[in-house]
Amino acid sequence: MESGMVSVDRWCAGSQVYFLTHLHADHIRGLTPKWTRGPLYCSRITAKLFPIKFPGFDLSLIRIVEIGHWHSVSLLSPSSVSSTILYFMAIDAHHCPGAVMYLFRGEFGCTLYTGDFRWESTSERAQTGRTMLLKAMQDVKLDMLYLDNTYCNPTYCFPSREVAARQVLSIITSHPNHDIVIAVDTLGKENLLLYISRVLKTKIWVWPERLQIMHLLGFHDIFTTKTSVTRIRAVPRYSFNIETLEGLNTMCPTIGIMPSGLPWAPKSFRGKEKLSSESPPLLLDNRWHTDIATSSTSSKPNGGSLSSGRYDHYIYTIPYSDHSCFSELQKFVEFLKPTNIKGIVSSSASNVDPLYHFGSLCRIQQASELLCQRLKSKRYEKVGVIGMKSPFGCTSTMQLGRKRRKRQNFSASIHVSRVRLLRRERQGVKIVDTDPD
Repeated sequence: MESGMVSVDRWCAGSQVYFLTHLHADHIRGLTPKWTRGPLYCSRITAKLFPIKFPGFDLSLIRIVEIGHWHSVSLLSPSSVSSTILYFMAIDAHHCPGAVMYLFRGEFGCTLYTGDFRWESTSERAQTGRTMLLKAMQDVKLDMLYLDNTYCNPTYCFPSREVAARQVLSIITSHPNHDIVIAVDTLGKENLLLYISRVLKTKIWVWPERLQIMHLLGFHDIFTTKTSVTRIRAVPRYSFNIETLEGLNTMCPTIGIMPSGLPWAPKSFRGKEKLSSESPPLLLDNRWHTDIATSSTSSKPNGGSLSSGRYDHYIYTIPYSDHSCFSELQKFVEFLKPTNIKGIVSSSASNVDPLYHFGSLCRIQQASELLCQRLKSKRYEKVGVIGMKSPFGCTSTMQLGRKRRKRQNFSASIHVSRVRLLRRERQGVKIVDTDPD
């Protein structure tokens, strides 16, 4: 597809139409209430939540895309100055409310942009998505896959959200005399909260903005802003830190739960630093810290291994993630067999270019060979493959350098905030037909 036609989760000028996968902050950077650059396509739920995120936004720009149905729009080819038809379909990404993938078809071929997604093998919603993709692509091959590579590393092995939710419930029930604080974002992990509420037959406290979102999503009798009616609170992630929990414990016994695909923290983590769930772990002293005082691991029939941890007197971490783990990404690529792959997370200390791991699964493997040449040109060290125990309690393949990299190649000052900034700056794409470079 030519430049100047379509942008996904990217809001700068230069495209004719714009697509939004979901309303998380790293996908709407640059989108403001005054944005007027063109029609904006999104799911019905995202459109419903739009006025909360962007009060005063010109809603006439929004075009609702129904999941599982083909839509079309006429665009102008910048090179030939002739019209062309773009066909597109939204598919449930199973990430957060309103999150979708976009499948594009036209004269340029076939492209899938996943946005953030979770592809659990035991999920009925994911199975529905598979069926939609199979039907939509029954007569074509996928030329380009833009993949959520947040956890594109074999070290990331965690269970389904259903299994992780049961572990959260176990922690809550084992602390009957404690207040419970669960860190969540302004959107996402609703199913976890609903599960806790249903099993324990209790309401859950949320802050006012979150309550408004819950009401828009149709949950009217489960959540409350009255602290006196429940001991379980879902709090903003930015307010979740050790210092706050220490203060709460001076008034009432309280534990915190961090649902996260990355339940890791550095030894020196103290005070007002924030805990982040979907960002890479902090790197200190040239090694990853996974120092968890107590942990429990149990194998599950769905193929995942569950490991919960407690790395502070007041805080538990649970591997509950809204992004696909490595094995799920691998199955997804095997299912689609794209010609080429590009990761949508271009700056992270924890993942690599998906072609490195999945290039052999592509229909044309030259892309993988080009990547290997590029890695060699940048003097990447040769790697050996060994079996190593992952922090989530499962044995996974880790790529380790035969020679230890020099200390000066690392920075002891890498922080989650910096990684998030880089990710937000480079998230999203202008869909352009280019060679992998």
